[in-house]
Amino acid sequence: MGETYASAGVNIDAKNQANPLISEQARSTLRPEVLSGVGFFGGLYEFKGYRQPVLVSSTDSVGTKIKIAVALDKYDTVGIDIVNHCVNDIFTSGAAPLFFLDYIGIGRLIPERVAAIVSGVALACKEVGCALIGGETAELADVYRGNDFDLVGFVIGAVEKDKVIMGQTIAAGDAVLGLPSSGLHTNGYTLARKIFGDSRKALLKRYPELGRTAGEALLEPHTCYYKTLSPRLTDVKGIAHITGGGLVDNVPRILPDGLAARFDSKAWSVPPIFTLMQRLGDIDRAEMFHVFNMGVGMVVVSAPENVGKLKAGLPEIRVIGEIIKQTGQARVIID
Repeated sequence: MGETYASAGVNIDAKNQANPLISEQARSTLRPEVLSGVGFFGGLYEFKGYRQPVLVSSTDSVGTKIKIAVALDKYDTVGIDIVNHCVNDIFTSGAAPLFFLDYIGIGRLIPERVAAIVSGVALACKEVGCALIGGETAELADVYRGNDFDLVGFVIGAVEKDKVIMGQTIAAGDAVLGLPSSGLHTNGYTLARKIFGDSRKALLKRYPELGRTAGEALLEPHTCYYKTLSPRLTDVKGIAHITGGGLVDNVPRILPDGLAARFDSKAWSVPPIFTLMQRLGDIDRAEMFHVFNMGVGMVVVSAPENVGKLKAGLPEIRVIGEIIKQTGQARVIID
């Protein structure tokens, strides 16, 4: 018998088995605006309800957090991660998520594993009223070895033109507030894996500081801030999603020229996973703040007179700094 696609590394039958499982998850997120059935060549979405809409888009991957999921054979949380990461990104402009697409590149297509990944995507989409409108699963044995895979997400959202938030009105004297993260979210895992190890044995080690295993702490899903913060956008001047690069690299993205942000690191509690990693890896404090979110998943800038309203509606939010005039090269100062 000659060569087949399966013998070359692509199992079409396995993909056909996975498709109904994926479609079932995707259909659970659909809204009346979605015109095409799941599985059509392109996702069709009827755009309505806006006067002067601005479309906002973002794409990202889960990164090497995937390696933790593979080692622990647990795939139902990384889909949550990718949706929440992408939704947070477009939400910094005030945009509401409309629809989402995913891409899974995988070495060996096991239908139940792919279904578990997509179940997390669908769950997170439903939480924010976002339709999982389509996606692609590709078995690429020559690219991803064994159980390795990659997960990428694409989100489209919209905001009224006169309600776009880009930090343009931020001024010296404004308050900087922080919303807590649930842990590493989806950034810094290459360093975290070097510290903890990424074998199953290493990840199953329990740490008293964490009250759970390293793997459980590292797979904690990325927090989404859309539902809690979106009703309070009238009191907000700027929003920064704290991802790769931490406070140091992300906060300047919303600051007008000539301004800087000064943070008081004693104003919030740094989660134990960060202090543990710093100790185990003997990592410099500045490096920690440049790699990890250090417990602050989203930064919000507000006029001082609106701080009370934000705190009343968001009990978990904390004033963690202020906007100042820039006097040197640094645009973020962490005391």
